Amino acid sequence: MPKALKRRRLTLGVFDKLEAEFLKERVALEVKYQQLYQPLYAQRYEIVNGIKEVRGIPTDIEDQEKGIPNFWLTTLKNNEVVAYEIFEKDEDALRYLRDIRWSKTDNPKGFKIDFFFYTNPYFKNSILTKIYHLINEEEPILEKATSTKVEWYPHKCLTSESFLYKDIEIKIKGHESFFDFFNPPPVPRRRKDLDEDVANKLKKNMEQDYYVGATIRDKIIPHAIKWFIGKAQGNVYDLDDNEDVGDEDEDYSEEDDDSKDI
Repeated sequence: MPKALKRRRLTLGVFDKLEAEFLKERVALEVKYQQLYQPLYAQRYEIVNGIKEVRGIPTDIEDQEKGIPNFWLTTLKNNEVVAYEIFEKDEDALRYLRDIRWSKTDNPKGFKIDFFFYTNPYFKNSILTKIYHLINEEEPILEKATSTKVEWYPHKCLTSESFLYKDIEIKIKGHESFFDFFNPPPVPRRRKDLDEDVANKLKKNMEQDYYVGATIRDKIIPHAIKWFIGKAQGNVYDLDDNEDVGDEDEDYSEEDDDSKDI
């Protein structure tokens, strides 16, 4: 490489250094604000699940329904990315969803999403966890995803169809369900040995899996109340694309929004 060209390349390398510093500081900010959000998430959990009542609600009405029924089901369905993964047969099981949280993980590097469920007739688990293993946390590159195995009750599995044959339960896989989210694409150790078509399909599946997880982490969890009431689509969903959030609909003023993104 000519000496002059080499010097120009080294001079312009400062852009890469600045980008690396930005990504490092961004990770630190995410950790800081995730901690600051925790009291708000706790308050939201209590209100949604009827553990705590907000001011101004009469306490002497015995038949008044507590909390916000179907909060997380409605919230997830109002986001077009996640709604695409939810099928009609999933909805009753998702009515038992009482909270969704996410946190960073150090071993492996990455993040996890926890889905908390009430006791329900579909599966034994009270918590279903999805973990995204990242090769580079600062500039996220997905290595693989792992998940809790859903412990389905007999004849209640939503990801497969089952029937009895001579007192033996036969399961047929391939039935699409939101709960396939907890069955992430398996990643072989030697991906370079894969057939090109297989490798491309795996890459596409991993990208979609990460996209859904990142949507839940970055958009739904911090702004759940706005997704629930259907006000997030034009105001929160595209924040990462640097679009102007602007003013909300005229019939939704700041005075009406007592929750402020809890």
